[in-house]
Amino acid sequence: MLTLFHAPQSRSSRMVWLIEELGLNCEVRYCQIAVRNGHTVGEADAANPHPDGKVPALLHDGVLITESAAIALYLADLFPEGDLGAPLGSAERGTLLTWICWAVGELEPAIWSRMTGEADRDPLVKARYQAAVDRLLEALWVGPYLMGERFTAADVMVGSSLAWARSCLPESPLLDAYAERLAQRPARIRADARDDNTAILNAA
Repeated sequence: MLTLFHAPQSRSSRMVWLIEELGLNCEVRYCQIAVRNGHTVGEADAANPHPDGKVPALLHDGVLITESAAIALYLADLFPEGDLGAPLGSAERGTLLTWICWAVGELEPAIWSRMTGEADRDPLVKARYQAAVDRLLEALWVGPYLMGERFTAADVMVGSSLAWARSCLPESPLLDAYAERLAQRPARIRADARDDNTAILNAA
C-alpha cells in the first residue's frame, strides 16, 4: 500500500503530480506542517511519519521514504511501466539521476538565492545562480524535455520549481514554452486541482 503525506501548495505537490503521471493507486493524506516558506504556521501533524514533521513523506508497505528526490526515484523505479525513470544499467540512468539531484542540489538553492537577494549581493552566489540558469536553458535548447523527447520524473522535479519561481528566473521564451508544456499535461492539471480544492486546503 502506498500513502503520501502531503500539505497542499507545498513542495510535496510535485509528488502528487508524479503520482498522477504514473496513474498510481495511492492514498494522499493531507496534513498540517509546522513551517511553510521559513515561517511557523502551526503545529506539525502528529500523524505525519516524517521525522522532521515535513512533507513529502511516503509510506510503502511500512517502509518510510522522505525527501522529494528520493521519492521521485523510488516511485519511478517501482513502477517502470510509467516510463518516467530509467532502468539500472541503461544509458539514461546516470542522466536521470543527475537531473533529479541537480534540481534539489543546485536549481532550488539558486532560486532561493535570487528570492532572498543573496544572488544580487554576493558575486559567487550570483555566478552559481547564473550557472544553474545556463544549464537549464542549454538542456531545453535540445528539449523539449530535460532528457530530450521523453518526459521523465526529472521534469516533474524541475517543472514544479518553475511553477512557483518563474519570476525568479530570467525572461526567456524557451523557459516559458517549457513551463506551458508542463502546465498543460493532464496529470499536472489533475494534481493542481487537488491543491486548489478549498475544502482540502481548509482541512489541511
